[in-house]
Amino acid sequence: MISLHALLVSTGTVALAEIGDKTQLLALLLAARFRKPWPIAWGILTATLVNHAISAWFGAEISEWLSPEVLRWVVAGSFLAVALWTLKPDTLDENEKLPAHGAFIATTIAFFLAEIGDKTQVATVLLAAKYTPLWQVITGTTLGMLIANLPVVWLGHRFADRLPLKLARTVAAVVFLALAAWVAMYGIG
Repeated sequence: MISLHALLVSTGTVALAEIGDKTQLLALLLAARFRKPWPIAWGILTATLVNHAISAWFGAEISEWLSPEVLRWVVAGSFLAVALWTLKPDTLDENEKLPAHGAFIATTIAFFLAEIGDKTQVATVLLAAKYTPLWQVITGTTLGMLIANLPVVWLGHRFADRLPLKLARTVAAVVFLALAAWVAMYGIG
């Protein structure tokens, strides 16, 4: 029987980290602007798959370049940094212009660019450095993004206002802190 540990950890970690993130705010803006949930959903999926596949590949490559002991402390320190970063709420500039293309193209471009250097992209790199198989990390982080963003697209502002964002950020920070402690204690693998 196949183990889905990497898939489940990746899904949960990114879903929690994404709550209140700038890409979730972007999903809300796109939903309000275009009012076409399906093209927006497909754009989020496309951008996330490409971005997270590249990020996961990079994370897997890093794990090959560094010795297990060095990688252990780099990943543990990085998870700790992401835990602290998760506690800081993201914002999206009100003056930020969205592409004038159709909903799918605008979402794909905007989401891909917004994910560059974002904490969920960093988390994907770290998860890929720690967990295998790689397809489970990519699938899990993509599912996590969809779990966090698609309700915002379909339910819009009313749903987003009711999310306990501070609690979600705290839970996500605790998850990253636990991952940092786990890696520090037991190493990679």
